[in-house]
Amino acid sequence: MNFSLAEFKASYGTFKQLPPPDKIEIAFSGRSNVGKSSLINRLFGRKNLARVSATPGKTATINFYSLGNINFVDLPGYGYAKVAKSEKERWNELIGGYLDDVSRDLALVFQLIDMRHSPSSDDIVMINYLVESEIPFVVVLTKADKLNKTERANRLEAFKTEIPYYDQITAVPFSAVTDEGVERLREIIEDVADVET
Repeated sequence: MNFSLAEFKASYGTFKQLPPPDKIEIAFSGRSNVGKSSLINRLFGRKNLARVSATPGKTATINFYSLGNINFVDLPGYGYAKVAKSEKERWNELIGGYLDDVSRDLALVFQLIDMRHSPSSDDIVMINYLVESEIPFVVVLTKADKLNKTERANRLEAFKTEIPYYDQITAVPFSAVTDEGVERLREIIEDVADVET
């Protein structure tokens, strides 16, 4: 799979705007500023495929990218406090509507969690939702380069009790700076693509 051939398809601001699915889908989920755009850019070896913002909560749309037989779906970041209540409700409807839509062929969710911190309550809600809904997912531990060896070992140990079902989950440390985890995530994507062809 030539990851550099991925292309941006469209952005949608409301659930009703979403087109019917035409391919299998892999979604990226995580709280605001967890590094979804950076992850997408590193995975596809492109600097500006996904727009990276210094402002948390900037991705307020569902963004679709296409590569081969897969649509990649960048969900809005959740959990950012400094937005109006009406905007939060729109995000919730957008994310919830997408994930609850049984007509979509959602093959996998990459659930991003900042490796430096305990998962937020929103992260836990999302993981429990994915488990209960039987949606396959992989936890991506972002910003791995910002931890030293001891801090990293401590966080990995702590996740065992902080993240529900951690012993049954695939968790991949990732860094957009050092490229750690990029090849592992690409392998997972290729496995999904092969299963569905």
